[in-house]
Amino acid sequence: MKILVINSGSSSIKYKLIDMDTEASLGEGVLERIGEAKGKILYHSHPGTSRALTKKIEAPISDHSHGMEWILSLLTDAESGVIENRTSISAIGHRVVQGGEKFKAPALIDDAVTESIRANIPLAPLHNPGALSGIITALDMFPEAGQVAVFDTAFHQTIPAKAYRYALPDRLYTEAGVRRFGFHGTSHRYITREAADYLEIPPDKINLISLHLGNGSSITAVSGGKSVDTSMGMTPLEGVIMGTRSGSIDPAIISYLADNTGMSLEEIMTLLTQESGLKGLCGYNDLRDIHRAAAAGNEQAELALDMLIYSYRKYIGAYFAVLGRVDCLVFTAGIGENDSVIRERVCRNLETFGIEVDPERNRDLSDTCSIISTSSSRVKVMVISTNEELEIARQTQMLI
Repeated sequence: MKILVINSGSSSIKYKLIDMDTEASLGEGVLERIGEAKGKILYHSHPGTSRALTKKIEAPISDHSHGMEWILSLLTDAESGVIENRTSISAIGHRVVQGGEKFKAPALIDDAVTESIRANIPLAPLHNPGALSGIITALDMFPEAGQVAVFDTAFHQTIPAKAYRYALPDRLYTEAGVRRFGFHGTSHRYITREAADYLEIPPDKINLISLHLGNGSSITAVSGGKSVDTSMGMTPLEGVIMGTRSGSIDPAIISYLADNTGMSLEEIMTLLTQESGLKGLCGYNDLRDIHRAAAAGNEQAELALDMLIYSYRKYIGAYFAVLGRVDCLVFTAGIGENDSVIRERVCRNLETFGIEVDPERNRDLSDTCSIISTSSSRVKVMVISTNEELEIARQTQMLI
């Protein structure tokens, strides 16, 4: 069974075709700048094998339908293609950021599902419209393929009311839907399953803290294989410090800025989402640049690192209190998988929690799933390479 995974944004489409017999990627890539004069197309066939081939193309991509035609032509190309024709694709899994309270699991796409995704656009105005465009296009192009929507928010629908409600008037929840939704759920679900398999703990018994750390970051407490709390809130702005997002702040700062700087609400939200976080603190949002600047004596860069690590550690401490028993602490995503310095500083002096990191294991990861804690560490510390596309494909296959 071959499943095409689509992550469609407002001006981009990420895609991966997976052979579910081996769970290997046959072809993958990204289309960017849809609707602009010159689009960018990247395609990898048989990545990670001796047959690997890469194509980079610059060409106009008028809309999502045109983008999907490009993807199909690359996958079926006589020279670099990996399938004969579109009927070789049995199913399509679509990443959808916001499913609201309606979707607690992946859903077979029909008119009712597409309308529900449309109804949730106010909760994810930057993401759901692009996903909807990709779904509508794929339904038209692949009428015989089973199509499934996999929601980033679904994994967090097991969070209890005491954790997802805000202390606001009840009508704002019942009438306006104001609550914690959480994000990166597909990644946290994948990490939970991989950790359980690796540690040989039944999936419904494992307790862990999953740290999805990248330009956008979230930390999730998992009890018995289910999400019970997560750092992101109603939007991806809440939680830890991120590349350009502030993370949690005193909400009264917003009215203070409006009253004392003359900034509009739109300008303040742009400030908090695009000009804050690491970028606001030191001018960089790439940790590689921040490490270099800190090593050269840049005090703002060192402060940014200290604040970032402190924000991670506060959630770890809180989630130990939430879970009571923790089997493992798992790092994943761009920072979590690649920055050994951040991992070491996050775990430093946490022996009281049963956490001891082995410096050599932390520097030299052995595999896509590695234990970096010492043999005597009561809590395992792991680094697992996330694979959201594979998780989407697995959920699609299960539902189909």
